[in-house]
Amino acid sequence: MTEELDAAPLPLLKPRKNYHIVQNDNDLNELLRNLDDVENRIALDAERASGFRYGQKAYLIQVAFENSDIYLVDPIASFNETLLEKLRDLVNSRTWIIHAATQDLECLREFGLVPRKILDTELAGRLCGLPKVSLGTMCEIFLNVRLAKEHSAVDWSTRPLPDSWLNYAALDVDVLFDLWECVEQELLKQGKLEIALEEFQNLTNQVQKPEKIDRWRSVTGIHEIKDVRQLTIIKSLWEAREHLAKQKDVAPGRLIPDSSLINAVKAAPKSKSELSELRSFSGRASRTYLDLWWDAYESGSTTTALVDLRQKTVGIPNHRNWANRFPEAHTRLIWSKKLLQEVSVELGIPLENLINPDALKHICFEPDGTTLKEIEDYLNRLGVRSWQINLVSGVLVEAFGKTELPEGEEPKV
Repeated sequence: MTEELDAAPLPLLKPRKNYHIVQNDNDLNELLRNLDDVENRIALDAERASGFRYGQKAYLIQVAFENSDIYLVDPIASFNETLLEKLRDLVNSRTWIIHAATQDLECLREFGLVPRKILDTELAGRLCGLPKVSLGTMCEIFLNVRLAKEHSAVDWSTRPLPDSWLNYAALDVDVLFDLWECVEQELLKQGKLEIALEEFQNLTNQVQKPEKIDRWRSVTGIHEIKDVRQLTIIKSLWEAREHLAKQKDVAPGRLIPDSSLINAVKAAPKSKSELSELRSFSGRASRTYLDLWWDAYESGSTTTALVDLRQKTVGIPNHRNWANRFPEAHTRLIWSKKLLQEVSVELGIPLENLINPDALKHICFEPDGTTLKEIEDYLNRLGVRSWQINLVSGVLVEAFGKTELPEGEEPKV
């Protein structure tokens, strides 16, 4: 592993390159002229307004060139559609250097940007065994510079964007070319470059995940509610909040927080006025849209379409229940994690990058045989990459041969 530099990291307060804001067709034409001259790599990043706006839309897209300037594209500005299509074609045909691609791919895809090839510095850092892989930390380790990160959680839908925010956004792509060069050398040093390239390609092959079922069950504190009727009321309130948030383009929690939904159900108000008087039912829209919340509360209180107490299982059962219900699968999973963790430590690759946790649970729950060939075939069907199969399949053969739990691991009763 690359040693951290002895000298204290130098603060990088502004980008080393000039940056330009792209808000009209003239600005966009200038960006397109520069993109035409770039044959290969660009650095890319996006800023969202999470916690302020509904969804994960991009409100700023940063594009940088290795030997030229930085362009900050305003995705909500009005552009000529033909120029936008040219922008998408040019950007999509280049190799992207990006940090933590999984955080930005969805919002970039919504804007029409879909990568052909990715070089992900954050994922590369994980494969190198770095315990912390934020952009700021990796810049300190590899470049000996410190980035100002005070604007990471601001409302990027604000217009006009303050100069200090634009400066911050430009910095995030300004460092990516240098950072990739250093990380690439570290991957080569550790013999992991081919592994990284296979993982990067997998990112470009991933399809958009389907929307989660029963998203209302993600309400913070819902584990405290054990009554079916109360859960049904929470679902009704959540759906009302979701509809209003989407209509107003506001993050749902800014209308009324999750805690208000839970508190309203616990308090069991008998009328709209009682709901209004609840001090624990708070939030900027708790009184403004009181009729909406009370209608939702009443609907949940009277409907005959009650929700299930527990979410119906899709796929294999929750692994937390295996010890009692599926002891053989539990033994396979415990041994697999134990032996794979040893490989993880030896190689300096996190266990979740060594094999996808869901794939591991699937093969432990219902293995299609226990020979090396059978395990390799099953892993391949699960979408496990070839380098991962080479490293984990033999370990799983050994783990599946165990019939007793490891010493000190007591079976549950």
